[in-house]
Amino acid sequence: MLRPVLLSALLLAAGFGAGLAVSDRGAGATSAGRSGAAPPVVALSTPPQAASQAARVAPPPATVQTAGAPDFTRVATTAVRGVANISSSQVVRTPHSPFASDPLFRYFFGDQDDLFGMQNRRSLSLGSGVVISSDGYIVTNNHVVGDNARAREVTIALPDKREVRGRVIGADPATDIALLKIDLRGLSAIGWGDSDRLQVGEWVLAIGSPFQLSQTVTAGIVSATGRANVGIADYEDFIQTDAAINPGNSGGALINTRGELIGINTGIFSQSGGYQGIGFAVPSKLARHVIEDLMKYGAVRRGTIGGITVDRLTPQLAEEVGAPNTNGAIVVRMLRNAEAYAAGIRPGDVIVAFNGRPVDDPSQLYRLVADAQVGSTATVRVLRGGRPIDLRVPIIDTPPR
Repeated sequence: MLRPVLLSALLLAAGFGAGLAVSDRGAGATSAGRSGAAPPVVALSTPPQAASQAARVAPPPATVQTAGAPDFTRVATTAVRGVANISSSQVVRTPHSPFASDPLFRYFFGDQDDLFGMQNRRSLSLGSGVVISSDGYIVTNNHVVGDNARAREVTIALPDKREVRGRVIGADPATDIALLKIDLRGLSAIGWGDSDRLQVGEWVLAIGSPFQLSQTVTAGIVSATGRANVGIADYEDFIQTDAAINPGNSGGALINTRGELIGINTGIFSQSGGYQGIGFAVPSKLARHVIEDLMKYGAVRRGTIGGITVDRLTPQLAEEVGAPNTNGAIVVRMLRNAEAYAAGIRPGDVIVAFNGRPVDDPSQLYRLVADAQVGSTATVRVLRGGRPIDLRVPIIDTPPR
């Protein structure tokens, strides 16, 4: 009788031990899953004995990094010397009315400037700039220096902590590029790179002063090239990147892994006002062309087809004018005394090619025409009633703003 009791006790003990073993393995699996997601971290409040034990099991820092991860230290160390912090201020006249910001009051009573008078207010903007020559030329965004750029007081804080007064050489609102000059020599400059050689997925670094945190470097890839219809500038041909760009980065450098300047950081797409992984930079090829014109002429010489207004082609419009698809730009208005009218362009024509290059939409047509040499004659292909017609149209200079 004793023998069955002993047998039952032994089986019960074995089952209890097996349960503990299963439970321990389960806890071990959960712990391994968490430690695989992040390296062990030792809190400052951890007792010395526990910290010592954790340090023994933690992998060395080198093994935490992903194998084959790029090392940007050398490129970043050199490039940050060529990126400055820019502050720009201007005195503007604003209404002195205590109801100036009340839309209901302004709706019923107007501006009432004569009643309350005007007051001077200092407008301040902050951003970044890129040193592009050792003798003090700096490129930034036009919106960093403001609309009335030449009336601005611009202060440039260099990476070596020197602060100097700068002057605006010229600005181009269409591309949101401005050129500054400071009277210093021997500066560390960033050399130009070729943005046409950029490939989607290529590593890039964004350098600037987000939220006045100077010499901040962020890394990402080229998400897309040739981005347009973003709503940042009139002339849009942006590099899109997921490198973190925030307020204050405007005018800073976008560089490749060789340390070459391949873009000027300009704007972000954001619903919160902060970084959401979509930033835009003016390509170096475009920025360099704008800078050369600003140096030479004080303004950018940009071609145009005078006297016409074009719009995007919708499926309904395409059907009405006999176009096979929505590619192109439809002429919606034009002046009878314009050169384009004399060349044969008419309202309702769909421009589908410019100098042999296909036209997908109005923004692309604008870029192609703007890049054309002023004074030249371009071959423009239009669809009229569904039939292609080639016209020779003169390219004239864009009137100054």
